[in-house]
Amino acid sequence: MADTLAFLRRRLTGDFEVDDFGFDEDFTVNAYLPFLRPLYRRWFRVEVRGIENLPAEGGGLVVSNHSGTLALDSLMTQVAVYDEHPAHRHLRMLGADFVFQTPFVAQMARKSGSTLAANVDAERLLRGGELVGVWPEGFKGIGKPFSERYKLQRFGRGGFVASAIRTGVPIIPCSIVGAEEIYPMLGNMKTFARLVGAPYAPITPTWPLLGPLGLIPLPSKWIIEFGVPVETADLGPGAADDPMLIFDLTDRTRETIQQTLYSLLMQRRSAFF
Repeated sequence: MADTLAFLRRRLTGDFEVDDFGFDEDFTVNAYLPFLRPLYRRWFRVEVRGIENLPAEGGGLVVSNHSGTLALDSLMTQVAVYDEHPAHRHLRMLGADFVFQTPFVAQMARKSGSTLAANVDAERLLRGGELVGVWPEGFKGIGKPFSERYKLQRFGRGGFVASAIRTGVPIIPCSIVGAEEIYPMLGNMKTFARLVGAPYAPITPTWPLLGPLGLIPLPSKWIIEFGVPVETADLGPGAADDPMLIFDLTDRTRETIQQTLYSLLMQRRSAFF
Protein backbone atom coordinates (compact mmCIF):
# COMPACT_ATOMS: atom_id res chain seq x y z
CA MET A 1 0.00 0.00 0.00
CA ALA A 2 2.83 2.39 0.88
CA ASP A 3 4.54 1.69 -2.45
CA THR A 4 1.30 2.28 -4.35
CA LEU A 5 0.68 5.59 -2.58
CA ALA A 6 4.26 6.67 -3.24
CA PHE A 7 3.85 5.81 -6.93
CA LEU A 8 0.60 7.80 -7.18
CA ARG A 9 2.24 10.75 -5.42
CA ARG A 10 5.07 10.77 -7.95
CA ARG A 11 2.62 10.65 -10.85
CA LEU A 12 0.60 13.55 -9.46
CA THR A 13 3.63 15.71 -8.69
CA GLY A 14 5.55 14.84 -11.87
CA ASP A 15 8.47 13.48 -9.85
CA PHE A 16 9.61 10.96 -12.47
CA GLU A 17 11.87 10.96 -15.54
CA VAL A 18 11.22 10.08 -19.17
CA ASP A 19 14.12 9.55 -21.59
CA ASP A 20 14.48 10.75 -25.19
CA PHE A 21 12.55 7.74 -26.48
CA GLY A 22 9.62 8.21 -24.10
CA PHE A 23 10.68 5.43 -21.71
CA ASP A 24 9.15 5.93 -18.27
CA GLU A 25 11.02 3.61 -15.88
CA ASP A 26 8.87 4.52 -12.87
CA PHE A 27 5.69 3.58 -14.75
CA THR A 28 7.26 0.41 -16.18
CA VAL A 29 8.53 -0.95 -12.86
CA ASN A 30 5.54 0.01 -10.71
CA ALA A 31 2.56 -0.38 -13.06
CA TYR A 32 3.32 -1.99 -16.41
CA LEU A 33 5.39 -5.01 -15.35
CA PRO A 34 3.18 -5.80 -12.30
CA PHE A 35 0.18 -5.82 -14.67
CA LEU A 36 1.88 -8.42 -16.92
CA ARG A 37 3.40 -10.51 -14.11
CA PRO A 38 0.29 -12.66 -13.27
CA LEU A 39 0.07 -13.65 -16.95
CA TYR A 40 3.78 -14.47 -16.94
CA ARG A 41 3.87 -16.43 -13.67
CA ARG A 42 0.40 -17.95 -13.28
CA TRP A 43 -1.15 -18.24 -16.73
CA PHE A 44 1.80 -19.12 -18.98
CA ARG A 45 4.06 -20.36 -16.15
CA VAL A 46 7.11 -19.18 -18.06
CA GLU A 47 10.33 -21.15 -17.59
CA VAL A 48 13.47 -19.17 -18.44
CA ARG A 49 16.75 -20.76 -19.45
CA GLY A 50 20.13 -19.23 -20.25
CA ILE A 51 19.50 -15.89 -18.52
CA GLU A 52 23.24 -15.83 -17.73
CA ASN A 53 23.88 -15.32 -21.45
CA LEU A 54 22.54 -11.77 -21.22
CA PRO A 55 25.27 -9.24 -20.41
CA ALA A 56 25.21 -7.80 -16.91
CA GLU A 57 25.93 -4.35 -18.33
CA GLY A 58 26.47 -2.65 -21.67
CA GLY A 59 24.67 -3.09 -24.95
CA GLY A 60 23.32 -6.33 -26.33
CA LEU A 61 20.87 -7.33 -29.06
CA VAL A 62 18.33 -10.05 -28.26
CA VAL A 63 16.96 -11.65 -31.45
CA SER A 64 13.89 -13.85 -31.09
CA ASN A 65 11.29 -15.82 -33.01
CA HIS A 66 7.82 -14.24 -33.18
CA SER A 67 4.45 -16.00 -32.93
CA GLY A 68 1.05 -16.14 -31.29
CA THR A 69 -1.35 -13.96 -33.39
CA LEU A 70 -1.01 -11.23 -30.74
CA ALA A 71 2.54 -10.26 -29.81
CA LEU A 72 2.43 -11.40 -26.19
CA ASP A 73 5.74 -13.19 -26.68
CA SER A 74 7.59 -9.88 -26.77
CA LEU A 75 5.87 -8.73 -23.57
CA MET A 76 6.65 -11.95 -21.72
CA THR A 77 10.29 -11.71 -22.83
CA GLN A 78 10.40 -8.20 -21.41
CA VAL A 79 9.15 -9.48 -18.05
CA ALA A 80 11.61 -12.41 -18.15
CA VAL A 81 14.62 -10.16 -18.68
CA TYR A 82 13.70 -7.79 -15.85
CA ASP A 83 12.55 -10.42 -13.33
CA GLU A 84 15.08 -13.19 -13.93
CA HIS A 85 18.28 -11.29 -14.67
CA PRO A 86 20.31 -10.47 -11.53
CA ALA A 87 20.79 -6.89 -12.75
CA HIS A 88 17.05 -6.47 -13.48
CA ARG A 89 17.74 -5.05 -16.92
CA HIS A 90 15.11 -3.45 -19.11
CA LEU A 91 14.58 -4.89 -22.58
CA ARG A 92 14.12 -2.00 -25.01
CA MET A 93 11.98 -3.52 -27.74
CA LEU A 94 11.84 -2.51 -31.40
CA GLY A 95 8.28 -2.39 -32.76
CA ALA A 96 6.63 -2.14 -36.18
CA ASP A 97 5.05 1.05 -37.52
CA PHE A 98 1.57 -0.39 -36.88
CA VAL A 99 2.26 -0.53 -33.13
CA PHE A 100 2.94 3.20 -32.98
CA GLN A 101 -0.07 4.03 -35.14
CA THR A 102 -2.51 2.29 -32.79
CA PRO A 103 -4.16 4.46 -30.10
CA PHE A 104 -3.36 3.53 -26.50
CA VAL A 105 -1.00 0.74 -27.64
CA ALA A 106 1.42 3.37 -28.95
CA GLN A 107 1.45 5.24 -25.63
CA MET A 108 1.97 2.07 -23.60
CA ALA A 109 4.74 0.92 -25.93
CA ARG A 110 6.64 4.20 -25.62
CA LYS A 111 6.25 4.39 -21.85
CA SER A 112 7.44 0.80 -21.38
CA GLY A 113 10.60 1.33 -23.43
CA SER A 114 9.72 0.32 -26.99
CA THR A 115 10.66 2.36 -30.02
CA LEU A 116 10.35 2.16 -33.79
CA ALA A 117 12.24 -0.68 -35.48
CA ALA A 118 14.69 1.59 -37.30
CA ASN A 119 18.46 1.18 -37.46
CA VAL A 120 19.05 4.73 -36.24
CA ASP A 121 17.03 4.23 -33.04
CA ALA A 122 18.42 0.74 -32.46
CA GLU A 123 22.01 1.95 -32.73
CA ARG A 124 21.40 4.89 -30.40
CA LEU A 125 20.07 2.53 -27.75
CA LEU A 126 22.88 0.00 -28.23
CA ARG A 127 25.58 2.68 -28.05
CA GLY A 128 23.90 3.90 -24.88
CA GLY A 129 24.48 0.49 -23.28
CA GLU A 130 20.88 -0.72 -23.52
CA LEU A 131 19.66 -4.27 -24.01
CA VAL A 132 17.56 -4.18 -27.20
CA GLY A 133 15.05 -6.79 -28.38
CA VAL A 134 14.11 -7.43 -32.00
CA TRP A 135 11.68 -9.89 -33.61
CA PRO A 136 12.84 -9.97 -37.28
CA GLU A 137 9.92 -12.08 -38.55
CA GLY A 138 7.54 -9.21 -37.79
CA PHE A 139 3.90 -9.73 -38.76
CA LYS A 140 4.89 -12.68 -40.95
CA GLY A 141 5.73 -14.52 -37.73
CA ILE A 142 2.78 -13.68 -35.50
CA GLY A 143 0.29 -13.79 -38.40
CA LYS A 144 1.19 -17.20 -39.81
CA PRO A 145 -1.36 -20.05 -39.72
CA PHE A 146 -1.24 -22.62 -36.93
CA SER A 147 -0.27 -25.30 -39.47
CA GLU A 148 3.10 -23.52 -39.83
CA ARG A 149 3.80 -23.22 -36.11
CA TYR A 150 7.45 -23.12 -35.04
CA LYS A 151 8.63 -22.70 -38.63
CA LEU A 152 10.60 -19.45 -38.80
CA GLN A 153 9.77 -16.95 -41.51
CA ARG A 154 12.32 -14.75 -43.29
CA PHE A 155 14.47 -12.51 -41.11
CA GLY A 156 14.37 -9.57 -43.50
CA ARG A 157 17.56 -8.01 -44.84
CA GLY A 158 19.64 -8.37 -41.70
CA GLY A 159 19.39 -4.77 -40.50
CA PHE A 160 19.61 -5.95 -36.90
CA VAL A 161 22.93 -7.65 -37.61
CA ALA A 162 24.35 -4.49 -39.18
CA SER A 163 23.29 -2.47 -36.12
CA ALA A 164 24.98 -4.94 -33.77
CA ILE A 165 28.21 -4.86 -35.80
CA ARG A 166 28.32 -1.06 -36.01
CA THR A 167 27.94 -0.78 -32.24
CA GLY A 168 30.11 -3.81 -31.41
CA VAL A 169 27.52 -5.51 -29.19
CA PRO A 170 26.81 -9.25 -28.89
CA ILE A 171 23.82 -10.86 -30.59
CA ILE A 172 21.89 -13.12 -28.21
CA PRO A 173 19.53 -15.59 -29.94
CA CYS A 174 16.27 -16.18 -28.08
CA SER A 175 13.88 -19.09 -28.66
CA ILE A 176 10.30 -19.06 -27.35
CA VAL A 177 8.12 -22.17 -27.17
CA GLY A 178 4.48 -21.94 -26.06
CA ALA A 179 3.36 -18.72 -27.72
CA GLU A 180 2.17 -20.51 -30.87
CA GLU A 181 -0.65 -22.18 -28.91
CA ILE A 182 -2.22 -19.15 -27.21
CA TYR A 183 -4.36 -18.15 -30.22
CA PRO A 184 -4.17 -20.93 -32.83
CA MET A 185 -4.76 -19.09 -36.11
CA LEU A 186 -7.06 -21.20 -38.30
CA GLY A 187 -7.95 -18.56 -40.87
CA ASN A 188 -7.44 -14.97 -41.97
CA MET A 189 -10.22 -12.52 -42.90
CA LYS A 190 -8.11 -10.68 -45.45
CA THR A 191 -10.86 -8.41 -46.78
CA PHE A 192 -11.78 -7.23 -43.28
CA ALA A 193 -8.08 -6.70 -42.49
CA ARG A 194 -7.69 -4.44 -45.52
CA LEU A 195 -10.78 -2.44 -44.55
CA VAL A 196 -9.44 -1.69 -41.06
CA GLY A 197 -5.80 -1.28 -42.13
CA ALA A 198 -4.56 -4.27 -40.14
CA PRO A 199 -1.85 -6.69 -41.33
CA TYR A 200 -4.26 -9.61 -40.83
CA ALA A 201 -7.60 -10.46 -39.16
CA PRO A 202 -7.33 -13.84 -37.43
CA ILE A 203 -9.89 -16.59 -36.98
CA THR A 204 -9.09 -18.78 -33.98
CA PRO A 205 -11.07 -21.53 -32.20
CA THR A 206 -12.50 -18.86 -29.87
CA TRP A 207 -12.39 -15.66 -31.94
CA PRO A 208 -14.70 -14.17 -33.17
CA LEU A 209 -17.06 -17.02 -32.17
CA LEU A 210 -17.00 -16.22 -28.43
CA GLY A 211 -16.78 -12.44 -28.78
CA PRO A 212 -14.72 -10.74 -26.05
CA LEU A 213 -14.09 -14.09 -24.35
CA GLY A 214 -12.18 -15.09 -27.45
CA LEU A 215 -9.49 -12.58 -26.52
CA ILE A 216 -8.46 -14.68 -23.52
CA PRO A 217 -5.29 -16.57 -24.52
CA LEU A 218 -5.11 -20.32 -24.00
CA PRO A 219 -2.92 -21.20 -20.96
CA SER A 220 -0.01 -22.84 -22.77
CA LYS A 221 3.23 -23.66 -20.96
CA TRP A 222 6.11 -21.44 -22.10
CA ILE A 223 9.87 -21.86 -22.27
CA ILE A 224 12.11 -18.90 -23.11
CA GLU A 225 15.73 -19.81 -23.77
CA PHE A 226 18.52 -17.28 -24.30
CA GLY A 227 21.35 -18.77 -26.32
CA VAL A 228 25.11 -18.28 -26.33
CA PRO A 229 25.99 -14.71 -27.47
CA VAL A 230 27.57 -14.16 -30.87
CA GLU A 231 30.30 -11.55 -30.41
CA THR A 232 30.66 -8.83 -33.05
CA ALA A 233 33.22 -6.48 -31.47
CA ASP A 234 36.16 -8.14 -33.24
CA LEU A 235 34.57 -7.64 -36.68
CA GLY A 236 34.94 -3.86 -36.69
CA PRO A 237 32.29 -1.29 -37.77
CA GLY A 238 33.31 -1.57 -41.43
CA ALA A 239 32.02 -5.14 -41.55
CA ALA A 240 28.48 -3.76 -41.40
CA ASP A 241 28.87 -2.80 -45.08
CA ASP A 242 29.74 -6.35 -46.19
CA PRO A 243 26.47 -7.85 -47.54
CA MET A 244 27.78 -11.42 -47.57
CA LEU A 245 28.88 -11.22 -43.95
CA ILE A 246 25.52 -9.72 -42.96
CA PHE A 247 23.65 -12.46 -44.81
CA ASP A 248 25.79 -15.20 -43.25
CA LEU A 249 25.41 -13.91 -39.68
CA THR A 250 21.66 -13.37 -40.16
CA ASP A 251 21.26 -16.91 -41.47
CA ARG A 252 23.34 -18.36 -38.64
CA THR A 253 21.25 -16.55 -36.04
CA ARG A 254 18.02 -17.75 -37.65
CA GLU A 255 19.27 -21.33 -37.85
CA THR A 256 20.38 -21.28 -34.19
CA ILE A 257 16.91 -20.17 -33.10
CA GLN A 258 15.19 -22.74 -35.35
CA GLN A 259 17.29 -25.64 -34.08
CA THR A 260 16.75 -24.57 -30.47
CA LEU A 261 12.99 -24.49 -31.08
CA TYR A 262 13.09 -28.06 -32.38
CA SER A 263 15.10 -29.13 -29.33
CA LEU A 264 12.70 -27.46 -26.87
CA LEU A 265 9.68 -28.98 -28.61
CA MET A 266 11.19 -32.44 -28.18
CA GLN A 267 11.78 -31.79 -24.48
CA ARG A 268 8.35 -30.51 -23.50
CA ARG A 269 5.70 -32.99 -22.40
CA SER A 270 2.71 -31.14 -23.85
CA ALA A 271 1.69 -27.67 -25.00
CA PHE A 272 -0.18 -26.98 -21.76
CA PHE A 273 1.68 -28.83 -18.99
